[in-house]
Amino acid sequence: MIEMAKLTNDEYIRYGRHLVLKEFGEQGQLKLKQARVLVVGAGGLGSPVLLYLTAAGVGTIGVADHDIVDISNLQRQILFTTEDIGKNKAQAAAARLQPLNPHVHINPYTIKITSHTVSNILKDYDVVVDGTDNFPTRYLLNDACVLLNKPWVYGSILEFEGQVSVFNLQLPSGFSPTYRDLFPVPPNAGSVPNCSEAGVLGVLPGIIGSMQASEVIKIITGIGKSLAGRLLILDALTWEITSIGIPNRNAHEAVRGLIDYENFCGISPDKSKSLEPEKNKPMKEITVQELEELKESGADFQLIDVREPHEFDICDLGGELIPMGEIVNNINKISKDKQVVIHCRSGKRSSDVISYLEKNHGFQNLYNLKGGILAWAREIDPSMSTY
Repeated sequence: MIEMAKLTNDEYIRYGRHLVLKEFGEQGQLKLKQARVLVVGAGGLGSPVLLYLTAAGVGTIGVADHDIVDISNLQRQILFTTEDIGKNKAQAAAARLQPLNPHVHINPYTIKITSHTVSNILKDYDVVVDGTDNFPTRYLLNDACVLLNKPWVYGSILEFEGQVSVFNLQLPSGFSPTYRDLFPVPPNAGSVPNCSEAGVLGVLPGIIGSMQASEVIKIITGIGKSLAGRLLILDALTWEITSIGIPNRNAHEAVRGLIDYENFCGISPDKSKSLEPEKNKPMKEITVQELEELKESGADFQLIDVREPHEFDICDLGGELIPMGEIVNNINKISKDKQVVIHCRSGKRSSDVISYLEKNHGFQNLYNLKGGILAWAREIDPSMSTY
């Protein structure tokens, strides 16, 4: 039997506010010191989770993120500074966290979490924390945690709403519900916008991430009641908090191995899934270079922007603004006699609009601007303001 590690004199002082909690005490702190927690994603949610777990004294923390820091991250990803732009997030996070608590060991993982890499990373940790922002990775983490018997602390944010839960936690009665019990099947590809499309209140991930960190500490120390079997939903605009029960459909029993999660979620890794729904025909696209040629040649075409007015005020390509939600009432403004180029911020909303118009109104002359206005700013006009 391995003898439990002891706290150093410095740790007694550092964690003094924990030690005086009668529910926590020295034994709770020692459990944290011996614990190993993996945080997948060092973005908006991962930032507060990593900061608080490091400060709390979790002995070993893994941080997995293959992405790099972008200036648009700094509105909410408080781990990073302007000097970190262009750096790998996992490495930048480790560099920030280590000085915060030298008693904690930080393991950065810069590779992408996939079906091929996930098990080798997760197997060495006691608890997994979700700081991701896409459905394929969430289903992947869920299944990997089920196969490895690891609890998974879930978090999600969008606009002003956040969600927190704990999946696959081993209880006296058995394992708690999993992500697949809550969401047996993924939503249709593209039906749920991401934060870059819909936006997110900058403080929201701080609130939700702190809740996730609290759940991790409770799981490790055994104090309190976890969110296993419950989904907590927070509306930051009204401060309404809803807690709903998650039915245990025994979904974990159906997990026999890891699969192709992008295919499972209806996402092709090679091309956009924005296809004409019934004909399965690839949508016509136009590059920003081709659009530039059309504009400069004086070609007779129509350019439609389906973003919101507040987005249009930040930057525009000179096209006609018809927000996505108003398309159905403005069909007569869209030409059927000439080439029509439809664009948004990144190409997602415009592709949805085109799919709708082709399926329901018979349009055959629509072209999606590949990469949207972000591609234009990146490849044609770097001086353009973006968001």
